[in-house]
Amino acid sequence: MSSSSVESKMALAKTVLSTVGSVAATAMLVRSIFHDYIPRELHEYLFFGLRNIFTKFSNQLTMVIDEFDGLVNNEIYEAAETYLGSKLSPNIHRLKISKPEKEKTFNIAMERNEEVTDVYNGQTFKWIWLCRQTESTNFYNSRDMNSTLKSEIRSFELTFHKKNKDLVLNSYLPHIMKEAKLQKHVNKTIKIHTVDCERMYNLHEIWKPVNLNHPATFETIAMESDQKDMILKDLERFVKRKDYYRKVGKAWKRGYLLFGPPGTGKSSLIAAMANYLNFDIYDLELTSLRGNLELRRLLVATANKSILVVEDIDCTIDLQDNLANRATAVHSINGFGMQESKVTLSGLLNFIDGLWSSCGDERIIIFTTNHIEKLDPALLRPGRMDMHIHMAYCTPCGFKLLATNYLGIKDHKLFKEIEELIDIANVTPAEVAEQLLKEDEVENSLKGLINFLHKMIKENKEEKAKKMEITQVEFVHEKKENVENEIKEKEEEKELPDGEST
Repeated sequence: MSSSSVESKMALAKTVLSTVGSVAATAMLVRSIFHDYIPRELHEYLFFGLRNIFTKFSNQLTMVIDEFDGLVNNEIYEAAETYLGSKLSPNIHRLKISKPEKEKTFNIAMERNEEVTDVYNGQTFKWIWLCRQTESTNFYNSRDMNSTLKSEIRSFELTFHKKNKDLVLNSYLPHIMKEAKLQKHVNKTIKIHTVDCERMYNLHEIWKPVNLNHPATFETIAMESDQKDMILKDLERFVKRKDYYRKVGKAWKRGYLLFGPPGTGKSSLIAAMANYLNFDIYDLELTSLRGNLELRRLLVATANKSILVVEDIDCTIDLQDNLANRATAVHSINGFGMQESKVTLSGLLNFIDGLWSSCGDERIIIFTTNHIEKLDPALLRPGRMDMHIHMAYCTPCGFKLLATNYLGIKDHKLFKEIEELIDIANVTPAEVAEQLLKEDEVENSLKGLINFLHKMIKENKEEKAKKMEITQVEFVHEKKENVENEIKEKEEEKELPDGEST
């Protein structure tokens, strides 16, 4: 290589470096003048003006998705935040990760100013999460926990080719909403909600949630396999029929009545249904409510994809007395007469089957009772309680399942004797499970269960004999009274003068 060639290249490099230095110095000078001599109020106007000049020659369109629309949460923002958490590429430099207390999964999200590229229907969409700093304010927004110390405004910017505007509005954004909803449902921790009477007039805090860690599943429930399969198929059919319910003009809900003796697994079945569907449970105690208005308010505040439970409905509200016509009770408080209305039968029926029952989708309503004969027939018809599930005493099939769960065995020489005894003992799955827990050794546990079953059979026979004895005594007493009344009537007839009759 000649020396002249080397010198020319060195000269070119010096020229480039000199030019870059001049440009950098000029940029610093312009920036200094811009900040020192141009009012802050004009900064954004100038910035947007320059950006508009460049965008006029661009074929890209940018949509801004703010976190809030006034004081209301922007559902598109929340959905995008969830959706993009699963779309983060290996090339991303920063991300946010968190785990709320008692939740099962980690929450992964974009960090500020990071860019994510998504492909949908063969088209490319670029997302960037922006946080713009602002002056702190003391304005309170109940939907934003950080609003009292607000110092930034958060938003997503979605950039795509202008020709895809209709695709974004009609297909891409609905797709994101649907996928985010599905992700939240799959990853959520199931909760059980109870009524917070002190916050009855705040729809966002009227229900107080705690995590539901109940381990019950359909595999562990001591039920006949046919009955279990019937319930599972009914649940699966229900969750898949959104369009069908809308087509036939019915609210997308399903009612189940669980009835049977105490200890037959009604609460465990509810927990198994919640775990199977991944639905939250809302535990409603009607006696804590002051009227139908509060009942409607609670219904409106429950979320979709949930199970509403009213346990021991026969004890909770006196349905036998047709509460639709029940007058309001008057109580004296501080010397003043004050009317206190109660939850009525008509209010309860409207709650589960009237206009208010349509204020939500994909809801299951479950009533439990130990005495189905005490319930008003109006509550039992289809459309209110669509499926009646009899929770019976423990059967041989239920015992085998309990033995597998509690003892880890599927067969034993004592099984035959136990199954014969269970058929006539009238014991609940809870009682059988308690006996299986008493001993660590399998043999001792099963022998203890056999002794318990013999004891229960004996007690049942004694109770049955006692009832028969009482019935016979009552029958004899009633017959004796009838005879005495007949004798008395005849004596009174004899005492009457001739020609007179009673």
